[in-house]
Amino acid sequence: MRFDPASLAAILGMAAVTYLTRIAGVLVGERLALRGRAKAALDAIPPAVLMAVIAPSALATGWRETVAAVFAALAATRLPLLVVVAVGVAAVVALRTAG
Repeated sequence: MRFDPASLAAILGMAAVTYLTRIAGVLVGERLALRGRAKAALDAIPPAVLMAVIAPSALATGWRETVAAVFAALAATRLPLLVVVAVGVAAVVALRTAG
């Protein structure tokens, strides 16, 4: 394996940008007074990102995973996140075992 300075610089740059975006929320978040539609829009970002990550794999892998995703989505309307994850995992295991 060979040491490549360009790869190291890219990795360090990506690490710095990732760290800065994470710490920016802490530093700037206290100064922002969001109300109304702006607050609702920012509150909708985490579930939207989660769905963008989960939906392709739930719809492209097979019917068992799709049904498990539906179970998890229904559970998400009433239950906390940790329980929703457990419901989704249990549904995938049960459906894969049964079929």
